[in-house]
Amino acid sequence: LVGSEMCIRDRLQTDVATLKEQNTKLSDENELLQLEALENEEKQKDASTTLSGLLDKLQSAQQAN
Repeated sequence: LVGSEMCIRDRLQTDVATLKEQNTKLSDENELLQLEALENEEKQKDASTTLSGLLDKLQSAQQAN
């Protein structure tokens, strides 16, 4: 290889390494976001259950009056 070809090769290798690193970071971030989404979904279900229970109690109290 001549000098310019080696520079192109080296630049491409650097670009590939950078892209691989970015891909790994994005994959990790995606995994964390998916876990957060699952946790938020679970919290939302718990809140919904709590609110339903409170609504039932309120309706029962209103019927008793």
